[in-house]
Amino acid sequence: MAKHTHIRLECDFLGEISLPASAYYGVETARALQNFPITGIAIKQMPELITALAWIKKAAARTNSSAGLLQDDVAAAIAQACDEILGGQMRDPFAVDVIQGGAGTSTNMNANEVIANRAGELLGDRPGSYKKVHPKDHVNMAQSTNDVYASAIRLTIVQRNQHLIDALRGCVAMFTKKADEFAHVHKIGRTQLQDAVPMTVGQEMRGYATALGEDIERLIEIESLFLEINMGGTAIGTSIGASEYYQTHIVQELARVSGLPVVSAADKIEASWDTGAFVLYSGVLKRIATKLSKIANDLRLLSSGPVGGFGELRLPRRQPGSSIMPGKVNPVIPEVVNQACFRIFGADTTVTFAAESGQLQLNAMEPVIIWSIYESSTALIAALETFAKNCIGGIEVDEQRCSALLSASTAQVTALSPIIGYAKAARVAEAMTDRSLTIEQALRETVPDQTETVLEELLR
Repeated sequence: MAKHTHIRLECDFLGEISLPASAYYGVETARALQNFPITGIAIKQMPELITALAWIKKAAARTNSSAGLLQDDVAAAIAQACDEILGGQMRDPFAVDVIQGGAGTSTNMNANEVIANRAGELLGDRPGSYKKVHPKDHVNMAQSTNDVYASAIRLTIVQRNQHLIDALRGCVAMFTKKADEFAHVHKIGRTQLQDAVPMTVGQEMRGYATALGEDIERLIEIESLFLEINMGGTAIGTSIGASEYYQTHIVQELARVSGLPVVSAADKIEASWDTGAFVLYSGVLKRIATKLSKIANDLRLLSSGPVGGFGELRLPRRQPGSSIMPGKVNPVIPEVVNQACFRIFGADTTVTFAAESGQLQLNAMEPVIIWSIYESSTALIAALETFAKNCIGGIEVDEQRCSALLSASTAQVTALSPIIGYAKAARVAEAMTDRSLTIEQALRETVPDQTETVLEELLR
C-alpha cells in the first residue's frame, strides 16, 4: 500500500488515470502527456503563452463573479493562482507538448487544472479533489478552447513582437553607425558579381539599415490584428454557455488585467477559424529573414579571402576556423544568421499549410501555427542580436584594398559616358580590361586631347 502513496487516481468520462499525487495538473493533462510525445518541448517553453492564459483565466473569473455566477471566494482564489503564475511561479506544471491534437484543448485544460488545483489549495483543498474549485465548472466557466486558445496565442505574439522590434532596431542602429563611419571610403559597386559603378562603403551599409528598418513599421502595423480577439464567443463563436453580462464585459476585463488594448472581434464566428493574421505575420518574419540572410551573404563575400577573395571588409575574428588549417578564421556569425533564416523559411511553409488545413468552424492546426511562429521569432531575435553584437559592431574596412580594386576596375568608366560618349567610354573600358591599364592610361590613348579635363571632371 505504501508504494502507492505518491500516486493519485483521477477520472474523466474515458476512465481512470494515475498521476503524481502532488501534481498541480490533472487527468486531461496526464492523457495529453501520454498522447503527444512529439517535440519533447512543453508549453512552459512559451512563457508568453502561459502569461496570456493566466490573464484570460483571471479576467474570466472576475467577470463571472461580477455577473453573480461565480462565488467571490472562488473567483478570488482563481485570481490569486493566476497572479502567482504571472509572477513566475507554477510554470513547471504546464507540461503538455507544444504540438498536440485537439486544437489546443490540452493546453487550455492544462491551464484549467493547474489553476483549479492551486486555487483549491488556497481554499484548503488538496490537489485532485476539485471539491472547492473545478477546472471546468469554475476556471473554464463561460469559456471554450475555441476562444481561450485562439485569444491566448494572439496575445503571445503581441508580447513577442516588441522584443522583435527592439532587436531589429538594434541591428538597424548598428548598420547606421557603420554607414556614418565609412561614408568617406570609396569602393566598387557590383551587379551580378561584376564591377558596376563606384560607391562608398557608407552607402552600402546604409542600404542594409534601410532594408531592415522598413520592416519595423510592418511589425507595428500588423500587431493590431492580434489585439482583436474572440473571447466571449465560446464554442465556434456562438457564445453558447456564456451569460449576456460575460459576453459584453470579458474583453474589457481582459484589457484591464493584461494592460493591452484588446478589442472584441466584430464577427466571432469568423474569428474562431480565421488564421490569416498568422499567415501574414509569418510572412513578415520570412521577409525580414530573407533580407537578413542576403546581408549575411554579402558580408561573407565582401570579407572573403582575405587574400584570395574580395577582402574589402574585415569581420570580427570570433574563433579559429579550422582543426587543420592554422590561422584560418571563418565568418561564423553571418553563417549562423543564414542558418537561422533558413529555419524561418521552413516554418513559414508550415504555417501556410496549417492555416489552409482548417476546416469549417475551427482550425485544429493552431498549435503548430503558434509554435512555428514562436520558433521563428525566437530565432530571428537571436540572429539579429548576435549579428549586431558579434559582427556588425566590429566590422572594419581595408581602405587600401578598396582603393586598389576601384583604381584597377572599369567601375569608374560609367561616369565617363556623359563626358566623352558611350562609344569612347567603351573603348576606355576595353583597354583597361584587355591590357590591364589604369583609367588614366586608357584615357590618354583614347582621348589624348581631353585627358586632363576628363580626369578632372571624373574626380569631381
